[in-house]
Amino acid sequence: MIRPDKLGDAIAEHIEKLILEGVLRPGEKLAPERELALKLDVSRPSLREAMEKLQSKGLVETSKAGTVVAQFLAPLSRPLAELFGDKPRVTADYFEYRRIIEGQAAALAALRATDVDRAALKACCERMQKAHEIEDPTQEAAADADLHQLVYESAHNVVLAHVMRVFSELLKNDVLYNRHQLYRRFGVRDQLLKQHLAIAAEILRGDPKAAEKAASDHIHFTFQTIEDIRRDEERVEVSLRRVSRSDLLADSENTGRAV
Repeated sequence: MIRPDKLGDAIAEHIEKLILEGVLRPGEKLAPERELALKLDVSRPSLREAMEKLQSKGLVETSKAGTVVAQFLAPLSRPLAELFGDKPRVTADYFEYRRIIEGQAAALAALRATDVDRAALKACCERMQKAHEIEDPTQEAAADADLHQLVYESAHNVVLAHVMRVFSELLKNDVLYNRHQLYRRFGVRDQLLKQHLAIAAEILRGDPKAAEKAASDHIHFTFQTIEDIRRDEERVEVSLRRVSRSDLLADSENTGRAV
């Protein structure tokens, strides 16, 4: 039995566990104090004490607007964004890392996914297909990010889920590559949809080896496409520099070369 003077600690531990497991996610607003106290069946003073403990740990932020789960990953993601930004080598290393992690995550998800996890994967795939049908790359890219996060969560490894959430935040800010640019490339959307559905299908079937291969192949395809986009952009830049080269030459040389 929990002693009354320890109730605040117990509530704080319970909410912290929910944050660790990804039940409560960074940026999400918690129910108002009165409502949350009723749902947890605790007193408001004890709940307030628990929130103060969590706030001191940097896990929640409380203001007049209410209490939200803190963006506790920001101290890690912000310097990474500065460190990784606009560096071609980082993109290649990131995809190498993703290919290793993604395959293992999908394999674990195939073994560990619960019925609740499977239902969430199915719902996400349906959302992705609807976005694909109405040709909305923004919604489809958002569903893409959600599907990958669901795979990590279905692997039931909290370290994996939180670390990959950091990378997801970087991608949302186009630090490693531009997901929307990827979706606008001709013919790519169809391939990505097929690959995402294949990953989900193998997880739902419970086949770890097939799920790992589907995920690894998807990351390889994505990297190759991003590289193709980068090379195309470089060629355009070179062509534009050739066209504008006369701006760098003396007028006499321009005149002398004229035909």
